Amino acid sequence: MQRIIILANGELPSLGKARALLQDDDFILCADGGTRHASALHLKPDLIIGDLDSADSALLRSLQADGVPIERHPRDKNETDLELALHKAIELAPQEIVILAALGGRMDQTIANIALLTDARLSTLDIRLDDGVEEIFFCRTQAQVEGRSGDLISLIPWGREVTGIRTENLKWQLNGETLYPEKTRGISNKMTARTATVKIQSGLLLILHRRQPSIVNRQSKEGLP
Repeated sequence: MQRIIILANGELPSLGKARALLQDDDFILCADGGTRHASALHLKPDLIIGDLDSADSALLRSLQADGVPIERHPRDKNETDLELALHKAIELAPQEIVILAALGGRMDQTIANIALLTDARLSTLDIRLDDGVEEIFFCRTQAQVEGRSGDLISLIPWGREVTGIRTENLKWQLNGETLYPEKTRGISNKMTARTATVKIQSGLLLILHRRQPSIVNRQSKEGLP
């Protein structure tokens, strides 16, 4: 399996930008209330998983009647629905996992969703949280960010300092420096090309990429010629 899209029950700020992330051969896995996003994006899930306490019952009945398999879990459980969906995705052994709608809304859920990506079983996978506007992922040795010049990049050490950081195509380059979790040096850098590269020697580095509106879109919104 090449790629799994997990739809969580967080916010999607732009359906159009979220839709642009999808590919025709994606395996669509919904975590409980993520079914509402599948419906909004006109996607038929390949699997629904969770305790189903936040999914629309009428939508569930319609999807079940359409042959969509549902893996139901008890409400009194130790894992969030997204964690259950992520465990299932790991079992299916894809090369890439993209989790949509895992950001925004409740802060506790957002932080927990980011922390899920630190699972050691994911260290060899390309796995990211994305909503079309922002993407979040971890760098363990080397990572690339695809975007455009002017996009914002924040580098945040996770848990402890991250050493030997080297960057390419960022406005404020790092050349072997160390970033510390109690310092904010890595916040709000900017891409200077369509691809930026980050390499580290040790630690776990959280990368946040915020896509900026294009100049054309900004001019349209501001009514500029």
